[in-house]
Amino acid sequence: MSQAPGRRAGRVLMILAWAAALFLATRYFGDWEDRQRNPNAQVQSSHGQGFIEVRLLGNGQGHFVADGAINGQLVHFMLDTGATDVAVPETLAGKLGLTRGSPVVLSTANGRAAGYSTRLADLQLGDIHLQNVRAVVIPGLDDDTVLLGMSALKQLEFTQRGGTMLLRQNLK
Repeated sequence: MSQAPGRRAGRVLMILAWAAALFLATRYFGDWEDRQRNPNAQVQSSHGQGFIEVRLLGNGQGHFVADGAINGQLVHFMLDTGATDVAVPETLAGKLGLTRGSPVVLSTANGRAAGYSTRLADLQLGDIHLQNVRAVVIPGLDDDTVLLGMSALKQLEFTQRGGTMLLRQNLK
């Protein structure tokens, strides 16, 4: 016994509607998860009389992460006031074309590690630009997250309140 053409079309449309709903839900929750991990994917800057400010929101774990650039190439930063220098994973340093300078010994939370000194010609976070920033290349880091340490942050004023960090670059 065959189904009436209208019933068959109705079932096909129902299946398509469920597939579309599942696709949209997956996209929505995937985007939501990305926003939880990095609420600062699009860094907003504001300009005042003689300064530039960037406001960052903490992520679900309380870290301040943001997308920015090193030497014009997109990178993912995590602010780390406990790091002396900007720390770049070795694999990412190669992609960015950073030169390996003299060897250095680093004291990390996991003990001592070897690295290499380098300089970042340009570091950008929102509209904040820093030039000639001291950094270290660290072999063996698992991901491509750059730790934005004090060699960059000391050039800015920064305050943290209630899950928000405000970075201010005074223009001279």
